[in-house]
Amino acid sequence: MRRRSVLLAGALAGVAGVTAAGRPASAWPGPYLTVAADGSGDVSTIQAGVDAVPSGNTGPFTLKIQPGQYHGQVIIPADKPFITFRGQGPDPTAVVISDDRANGTLKPDGTPWGTSGSASVTISGSDFYARNLTFANTFDEAAHPEITNRQAVAVLTRADRIVFDNCRFLANQDTLYLNSPAATTISRVYLRKCYIEGDVDFIFGRATAVLDRCGIHSLTRGSATNNGYVTAASTDLSNPHGFLLTECKLTSDAPAGTVYLGRPWHPSNDPNAVAEVTIRDSVLGAHINPAPWTDFGTWPWRDARYAEFCNRGPGAAITADRPQLTREQAATHTIAAYLAGPDGWDPVR
Repeated sequence: MRRRSVLLAGALAGVAGVTAAGRPASAWPGPYLTVAADGSGDVSTIQAGVDAVPSGNTGPFTLKIQPGQYHGQVIIPADKPFITFRGQGPDPTAVVISDDRANGTLKPDGTPWGTSGSASVTISGSDFYARNLTFANTFDEAAHPEITNRQAVAVLTRADRIVFDNCRFLANQDTLYLNSPAATTISRVYLRKCYIEGDVDFIFGRATAVLDRCGIHSLTRGSATNNGYVTAASTDLSNPHGFLLTECKLTSDAPAGTVYLGRPWHPSNDPNAVAEVTIRDSVLGAHINPAPWTDFGTWPWRDARYAEFCNRGPGAAITADRPQLTREQAATHTIAAYLAGPDGWDPVR
């Protein structure tokens, strides 16, 4: 009890109006705070909870987030690893962390936020874990016709060993930005039983990421021909592992054949950004285009590293426009192969 109080008090030093109540040491691994929007917890905002985590933190520090709407940009810096966001509601809809800025939304100084700056939540601290909550960017495209750069990120990751468990990600264009600190730096992300919703390039970036048993929903943009792209990977050529979608279910209300599985993003026309995406053992809805990979500007999809294996559903097929893994190749495109790395990381345990 006393050790918990001391740890918590130290973590909360400098947070105005907060007192640290002692809690049984066995109640949670490491120190923790309760975040409650109604003021009944230790802090009332997510950012205040993050700010309370000591810089250079070396072990789990949990924010137990009570049901509610938490609006406002959240930034987890690189010097605050091992943070956990744990939603305390009955399901992921009970806790919603959101913001509403887009690429073209102007800062107070009159300059645009840009795609990265639009993120509702930016995670630069390694070993982050989130469970049972929703991340959203609620930017309203229809309400802002004056803004043409409409990329609006719900979550941007820039760190290694990140886990999202039973979480939701909601936005339109560029919902989930899975990135790394530098082009040749490998950062791994594991998403288990999550739900990702968007339209254009809504799972994108250069990180190594596994989407395991996730629901991936493409919003319709009202087009009869093109309602967007699920992925826009920018995997560095030195990295053999980009995005692995395994046992996922891809759904949409868009017309049949109007959504693409992906297009290869080359940030700043980087020739070494050669997308790697594997979709296997998944159910593809009728919204998926029969030729599901497409060019990105002048960058041809056939130069990227795209593959499918054992997919099924009305949007699945085997054609010349759909590269397939052999069984031998599929044995190397597994969750462990993508995530283990030199440290043997195994978030599935």
